[in-house]
Amino acid sequence: MFNRSIQVCDKLLRRYTPDPFLFAILLTGILFFAALYMTPSSASDIVRYWGDGFWDLIPFTLQMVMVLVGGYVTAVSPPIQKILVSLSKTVRTPGQAVILVTLSATLGCLLNWGLGLIVGGMMCRHVIKRVPTANFRLLVASAYSGFLVWHGGFSGSIPLTLATPGNFSEQMVGGIIPVQETLLSSLNICAVLGLFILLPLANFWLSRQEDINPVSVPNFDAEDLKAEASTPQASLSPAEKIEKSRLVSYTIAGLGGAYLIIQGFSGKLSLNLNSLNFIFIFAAIFLHKTPESFIKAISEAAKKVGPILLQFPFYAGIMGMMVSSNLAILVSEAFVTISTAETFPLLTFYSAGLLNIFVPSGGGQWAIQAPVVLAAAKEIGTNIPLASMAVAWGDAWTNMLQPFWALPLLAVSGLHLRDIIGYCLVALLVSGALLSILFLVMV
Repeated sequence: MFNRSIQVCDKLLRRYTPDPFLFAILLTGILFFAALYMTPSSASDIVRYWGDGFWDLIPFTLQMVMVLVGGYVTAVSPPIQKILVSLSKTVRTPGQAVILVTLSATLGCLLNWGLGLIVGGMMCRHVIKRVPTANFRLLVASAYSGFLVWHGGFSGSIPLTLATPGNFSEQMVGGIIPVQETLLSSLNICAVLGLFILLPLANFWLSRQEDINPVSVPNFDAEDLKAEASTPQASLSPAEKIEKSRLVSYTIAGLGGAYLIIQGFSGKLSLNLNSLNFIFIFAAIFLHKTPESFIKAISEAAKKVGPILLQFPFYAGIMGMMVSSNLAILVSEAFVTISTAETFPLLTFYSAGLLNIFVPSGGGQWAIQAPVVLAAAKEIGTNIPLASMAVAWGDAWTNMLQPFWALPLLAVSGLHLRDIIGYCLVALLVSGALLSILFLVMV
């Protein structure tokens, strides 16, 4: 019965799921009319809110793009590719393939969401060559399910924002909140470990079901990174010798490493978006060995960020409508009103999941919810780091329905959103059950 329900949902979603950009346009229209009828704002006011907010997330957009770029260039470096190929050789059955892809993507997203999405996509490409009978749609969906842990990992924008001196919520909190109280909290560790167990099991179960809508697997052979025949060193121009020089890469990577060491010994090194991007960029320079290889990887990464650059302003406009019309506050306050000290984290988690559909940006969503959530947490007496992580996990949870962050993975795998969304529903249900229990019990 459950399997039949999933197949029906999958068929409907494949038929009616729009392109992610059209999804953003559709959400814009829904929010426009919601703000018009639920708030005192006039139509002209809402249009102005949308336009005024359109460019509000430019700095954050660049940070998110750099997270993706840093993750991508690291994932496609020769050492990482060798690891992925070696791992792909260990699988023999479709079930093993799904488990490997899920674990690889989940581990990658725990370290860096950009790295995890690209590693997951690359692993799908390698694994399908080893096990051509595997369900490629499910493999890609399994890779995306690993994205669920990102906000509980080391690139989570809300915990990193809270740990960054001078962040906009510092005055509301009364200081910064170190990652020891958010990412390394017992609740967060339990959530991450639980998903590491449940997601592979759920995806393995799906691999045992019949795929009613198979897709043709793209031919990746022409795209996969291969070692190019090197030009004899004697025939290289001075500029080409520099481009192929390992000394240049190791020197600049060493400079970046020296900076991190100096900052660490001086006590000024903290884990935030800027430091995370710094680490991955210089690690990628080191792993690619030559400037030429690194530059090629950067050029490929740039092709993947186009949809993000296009859609972020539209979601910023949506955020502008929600914030300026006070619609976001109405939603958050509706959940706060019915909360007690025991249920506040759980209901905050649900409200964050709902808002994430319209504002799929952890940092942008925190800007919306922080004033309401932090004030309510203080009034009710709920632990502030716990309330903050409820927002973070709510944001991560409904990404299984929100196509925005699937764009890099879809670009690598060659599939469309409609190909994976049905399987993502199972990840949504499984993770939602686990996280709901944790936020209800571990208060």
